[in-house]
Amino acid sequence: MSYEVKNYKNSLKWFFDAISISTGKKYAMAFTGFFLILFLTVHLFGNLLLLKNDGGAAFNEYSKSLLANTLIRIIEVFLFAGFILHIFFGILVTIQNKKARGKRYAVTSGETSSFFSRHMSETGGLVLVFLVLHLQTFFYAHRILESNLTMYESCVQAFENIYYTGFYVFIMVLLSFHLTHGFQSAFQSFGLNHNKYLPLVKLLGRFYALVVPGLFAVIPVYIYVEKFIHS
Repeated sequence: MSYEVKNYKNSLKWFFDAISISTGKKYAMAFTGFFLILFLTVHLFGNLLLLKNDGGAAFNEYSKSLLANTLIRIIEVFLFAGFILHIFFGILVTIQNKKARGKRYAVTSGETSSFFSRHMSETGGLVLVFLVLHLQTFFYAHRILESNLTMYESCVQAFENIYYTGFYVFIMVLLSFHLTHGFQSAFQSFGLNHNKYLPLVKLLGRFYALVVPGLFAVIPVYIYVEKFIHS
């Protein structure tokens, strides 16, 4: 057996040994969760260009720049892997905690688990359903089918549909619930739950969980209302 193959097998063994441990799963959830929080923040700034009153020029330019940037395309691969790993470890943690305590996934600080912690798997699952639909509507249509519409036109077309917009807003509410607990849990998983700065972590988590999904939700509602006003 070559050194490279042996080293690769040892790396795989280390990986699976690590995730078989409770803390290993939670570290993985926390790490991929932070990665997704970063993505949501960057993605939001791009999406807010949809609100600019320029006929979609700025948003289309932003979308084209993403397609033309090789680094961005590479990051997309890691992003997709981050989503899959976050979901994968979320399922493992949920199963583990249900077996151990008969409860949903929860990370508590000496108090009864919150609504958010008890329903992390459900909110995460619905967000996954939305993600698949979202990728089909935009990524698949433009990257695979090479739609004749601009990305701005595709967004407007989707958000002018009351059912898509309603589902989008609903998912943002669930995402807010998911982030409210997930943000704090990520810090706790890394042992950053000292009483001195835990209140600040909770405050930042709640602020992020309200503002980011809230701004995402504003975009389709604004576009739908614009259509309603001018129809």
